[in-house]
This record gives sequence, structure tokens and C-alpha cells, in this order.
Amino acid sequence: MKLVIVQFSIIFLLVTSSLFVLSTTDSSCGGKCNVRCSKASQHDLCIKDCNICCQKCNGCVPSGTYGHRDECPCYRDIKNSKGGPKCP
Repeated sequence: MKLVIVQFSIIFLLVTSSLFVLSTTDSSCGGKCNVRCSKASQHDLCIKDCNICCQKCNGCVPSGTYGHRDECPCYRDIKNSKGGPKCP
């Protein structure tokens, strides 16, 4: 009986830790994009595009509210359907 409880505890810890890693990844993009889009006139659109770019670029978002795109080449190089920059 004790073996079953130990096994259950180990499985529970593994599952909860993997869920924690997934949730912190999403929240790090959200936090970075909130800073990036804090002065945007179209805040909702900026947040949407920034989160898409952040996820594609493994969490990389340039610092500040504008510019600094060279900090994240992946973020800088994503284009929209018209060939312009997609990421704010």
C-alpha cells in the first residue's frame, strides 16, 4: 500500500511540475508583451501580434516599448502578409 502512495506522489509531482513550466512560459510572453505594448494606440492588436511572435521566437521580445529589434532577430524577421514587419 505504501508503494502505491509513493508512486502516486511521484507521478503527481511530475505532472504538476510540467504544467507549471507550461504556464510560466505563457505568462513570460504575456508580461513581456504587456511592457512592449504599454504605449501602443491599438493595445489589443499589439498584444495579440506580440504574443504570436513571442511564442514563435521562444520567448524573445525586444526590451522597451519601441525599437531594439536587433535584440531578437527572430522577432525582427517575422513578416506579415504584405511583407512588412508583423511584430510590434
